[in-house]
Amino acid sequence: MKRIIPLTPRRWLALEIFRRMKHERVEEHPLRQLFWECTLRCNVRCRHCGSDCKSSPATPDMPLQDFLKVLDSIATHTNPHDVFVIISGGEPTVREDLETCGKEISRRGYPWGMVCNGLCLTRERLHNLIRSGMRSISISLDGLKDVHNWMRRHPESFDCAVNAIREITAIPELTFDVITCVTRRSLPQLPAMKELLISLGVKRWRVSTIFPVGRAAEEPEFRMNGEELKQVLDFIRDTRKEGIIRASYGCEGFLGNYEGEVRNTPFFCSAGISVGSVLIDGSISACSSIRSNYHQGNIYQDDFWEIWQTKFQPYRDRSWMKKDECARCKYFRYCQGNGMHLRDNEGKLLVCHLNRLTGNSANDSLAFSHLVVSKKNM
Repeated sequence: MKRIIPLTPRRWLALEIFRRMKHERVEEHPLRQLFWECTLRCNVRCRHCGSDCKSSPATPDMPLQDFLKVLDSIATHTNPHDVFVIISGGEPTVREDLETCGKEISRRGYPWGMVCNGLCLTRERLHNLIRSGMRSISISLDGLKDVHNWMRRHPESFDCAVNAIREITAIPELTFDVITCVTRRSLPQLPAMKELLISLGVKRWRVSTIFPVGRAAEEPEFRMNGEELKQVLDFIRDTRKEGIIRASYGCEGFLGNYEGEVRNTPFFCSAGISVGSVLIDGSISACSSIRSNYHQGNIYQDDFWEIWQTKFQPYRDRSWMKKDECARCKYFRYCQGNGMHLRDNEGKLLVCHLNRLTGNSANDSLAFSHLVVSKKNM
């Protein structure tokens, strides 16, 4: 039976204030982050990869000049210093011209960073990237050695990631964090991971759960139940109170009374509001993990800025999400239907975090089962 946990008055007031701020943000929709999916090549085969990346994918890397045309167009409408470019993949470091990419992005006035698995991030490569203008970097570490190597399907993945973190912490001017995707295998390791990261000098730790897309759809053990999710959130909350390392939960899911305790701000899906992306095939979207039905255009046919200003309606007016289980949810005004990446091509919600926390996870379990069956029939 579903257990509705009322919001505390203080939490309710904070959410109401933040809801009004979100409305203003949607009206303005300022582009603040731009993801560039520069490659689908990767040097590992992660079990939870949402893009099913491979060492030799069918889709080639996007030529740098194609992406630079997008940046040049954006620069005629807004200050490049206000738009942070995040290079993603695949694994960005497999591109031999990555330093050239960074230099050209910086030369146009855009700050940039990247998401990296650390496998090929040597000291020399790291310093070359910094000289190319890199301002920030995120390194993935999904557990202790046994679990991380199992997740990444590479026997040296953990050691390389830890070595990369050591090199990064020695550069105080570089902003960075560690990203951990928690599974049932790694959940018991969180306290030991915390101590490891503290010993390495890590100050920011982003902890996420895994959503059922790509390869992850075929791994039922990645699906945490409500009690396991609570354990993750309790751990994050307690770690934040300690004040040694700044842990935070990923940017998905309305969490009820955990809001304000496990993240710096209440839940807000910024996809299509302040976050855009250029995908490997030129598709114009928001976060790169959002289904293709929500792509808004393509840089090879459309002007990115025009698309950003005139489209993205499904992202900015989410009233269409108020259906199925969301139609009767009293917290829709704060959640707005969860993250866009948690909607399938038909608009069905794949995961409801609040349902799990309140004991009603049947709907998203059914969605997960449907997704697995659909994937196997493709």
